[in-house]
Amino acid sequence: MGKSIAINAGSSTLKFKLFEMPSEKVIASGNVERIGLGSSDVTIKYDDGKKYTDTLDIKNHEEAIRLVLDKLLSLNIIKEYSEITGVGHRVVAGGEFFTDSVVIDDDVLNKIEELVEFAPLHQPAHVMGIKAFRKILPDVISVAVFDTSFHSTLPEENYMYSLPYDYYDQYKARKYGAHGTSYRYVSQRAADMLGKPLEDLKLIIMHLGAGASLDAVQNGKSFDTSMGFSPVAGITMATRSGDVDPSVLQYVMAKEDITDYDDMIDILNHKSGLLGISGISADMRDVDSAAADGNHRAQLAHNIFINRVVRYVGSYMAEMNGADAIVFTAGIGENDADVRQEVVDHLGFVGAKIDPAKNDVRGVERNLSTDDATVQTLLIPTDEELMIVRDIERLR
Repeated sequence: MGKSIAINAGSSTLKFKLFEMPSEKVIASGNVERIGLGSSDVTIKYDDGKKYTDTLDIKNHEEAIRLVLDKLLSLNIIKEYSEITGVGHRVVAGGEFFTDSVVIDDDVLNKIEELVEFAPLHQPAHVMGIKAFRKILPDVISVAVFDTSFHSTLPEENYMYSLPYDYYDQYKARKYGAHGTSYRYVSQRAADMLGKPLEDLKLIIMHLGAGASLDAVQNGKSFDTSMGFSPVAGITMATRSGDVDPSVLQYVMAKEDITDYDDMIDILNHKSGLLGISGISADMRDVDSAAADGNHRAQLAHNIFINRVVRYVGSYMAEMNGADAIVFTAGIGENDADVRQEVVDHLGFVGAKIDPAKNDVRGVERNLSTDDATVQTLLIPTDEELMIVRDIERLR
């Protein structure tokens, strides 16, 4: 009996969820925002409805972690640090080093640091979080759970780019994907809901949130996925562009007198997607509200989002020669009934149909299909933190 904590460290954020193990009961969850930016917002939810909030000046991730651990004590969520017996870290990039979650030692940490250039927006924060926890809780098992590891089963023709092969051979330039921890959880839940072994199923899972991607799961393994070398590839997202012809970047850089390619990458990651097209917001709710008021660019942003999702679903249907089910998960996928309906309306030709009454729901695990649907449509809330703490138990 012990407690495991799942950690997701961002460049200026720290999110956590504390579980009682092995019961998998959530004891507390929370986040620290604006780390190192002054006026850091701290939120901790615990004890079935209680909530602690504060605004402090938190300079770095080590301070944030010490604050969270101290608050777990002062709020009587734990009585002493020794109750925490496992720490699991979400890590975006595992490259070709890591095809599964792994216990963190010095060699593993060095390899994670080597992979910073594969995910420069995320990996440095993961490294800071890992180092801080190892310093504060040095005797507790730490596990790295990689977004990319689920996609290590992609066939070569699906992960290779049509570039000179030497770029892969020398620099490992290839598709790695992301959201793998979510896909692991959701694919197994889909199999449970359908009452069939995962190994016998073809699934298309849509992880539609601020960061969004799709994954084709065949015989229990990731077969193809929309994100690429980095999370900027694939479908239109909240602030990320998704797929773009690289020649248009060269063209725009010349027109805008952008001389540093890093500045262009920042635009693709933070100023594009729903925000860039609509000019209003990165949040689909705001975009749809503006569209309902007649804003053309907002409606265009919505339409492009739906178009890109349908495009990938269709391509994965073709690649796998059909699918047993399509699955919605993550913020938009779990909560936006209209998006689900619009996507599935394009897929009637393959036998996917949604029952509007069943679809009138937010964040509840449910089969949304009509009785005569031949391809099932499922809504499955994801739980990446649960997968992280399960990996801690598996690797002890």
